Amino acid sequence: MFNSDQNILGYCTNVHAGNDYASTLENLERYACAVKARVSPGAPMGVGLWLPASAARDVLENDHVSDFRDWLNERGLRVFTMNGFPHGDFHQEVVKHEVYKPTWAESERLDYTKNLVRILGGLLPKEAEGSISTLPIGWPSPEGDEQVLQDAASQLIELVDFLAREEASTGHCIHIDIEPEPGCLLDTTNGMIAFFEEHLFPKGEKKHIARYLRVCHDVCHAAVMGEEQAAVLEAYRDAGVRVGKVQLSSAVALDFAPLDGTERKAALAQLARFEEPRYLHQTMVDNESLGYGLLYEDLPEALDEIKEEDLEALTLRTHFHVPLFLQRFGFLDATQDDVIECLEHIEALSDCRHFEVETYAWNVLPEDLRVDDLAEGIAKEMQWVLDVTGTGGNIS
Repeated sequence: MFNSDQNILGYCTNVHAGNDYASTLENLERYACAVKARVSPGAPMGVGLWLPASAARDVLENDHVSDFRDWLNERGLRVFTMNGFPHGDFHQEVVKHEVYKPTWAESERLDYTKNLVRILGGLLPKEAEGSISTLPIGWPSPEGDEQVLQDAASQLIELVDFLAREEASTGHCIHIDIEPEPGCLLDTTNGMIAFFEEHLFPKGEKKHIARYLRVCHDVCHAAVMGEEQAAVLEAYRDAGVRVGKVQLSSAVALDFAPLDGTERKAALAQLARFEEPRYLHQTMVDNESLGYGLLYEDLPEALDEIKEEDLEALTLRTHFHVPLFLQRFGFLDATQDDVIECLEHIEALSDCRHFEVETYAWNVLPEDLRVDDLAEGIAKEMQWVLDVTGTGGNIS
């Protein structure tokens, strides 16, 4: 699958902290080069670059783009995609809802994304395609969301015009890929399709808009929402909404039904170890008494409401990115099967060519799941993808 210049696999560098150009280079030197040495010593390796707004400004204002391109080429690192979801410090002590700011209704989000386009356009090989994932408009607001959706659509259409001009100038087609996430304004496949059909496609020629605005399909997010991978891909295809990038990631799942009373208590205790203060862990619960498709904003809220008498027929999935090579750990499962299903169907149901391993939560995993060497853990994930797809050691 990843044995040509068309399909590219990389890992997302949002796993590394850093708010300026210097720290970005330091992280790539320390980690990305070490990952490459393990999984692709003889060929270029894909990198999904994350630059917060401060770092993006640093790169542009100090004319680092061409130097950055040369630096990457010397090390055999190929930036083909960027993560434009976290605008600010993704590794501050508490991130939670801050990661959804600014929304797509605010000019800061548009300005940031344009800066990423300018940088990526300078890093891509001649006439290569580029992708930038972005947030699904924002988090719902008590004041109402329809105006936010309308304002966001207007800014995204302005971005389409900008991207078309950039392609005419540089030869690079760079598309912005909106990433559904549980609890956000756009968190399901149907919601995403409705946004395209009701807010985006009416504003211009559909084929033109679909060239530059696409979807970033995060496997973990869809799994949390209980969506089947093949059905998601079919729905996007049938609606004329293109998948521009796939983020390969696993959620945590727990089915209490096969467990006895003692095991259920132990399973809850194990799940509770995934509570941590930095990131939001939206949790979906299916249960006859609590409700089916009941989404809690964060894991602690779900654990507070679940009672012992609810457990006999309860299943739960939580937004916590765990390593791709995990299938089961203790009483918990990873949604690894969803990743495999996506990889099995993606080529038949989509023209997507960009794939990104995105496990950013290594440093907040329970102690027994952490790794001493981060580069080794990332390399093990990428090798797992290569093995599953029968690619061997070629990743681009």
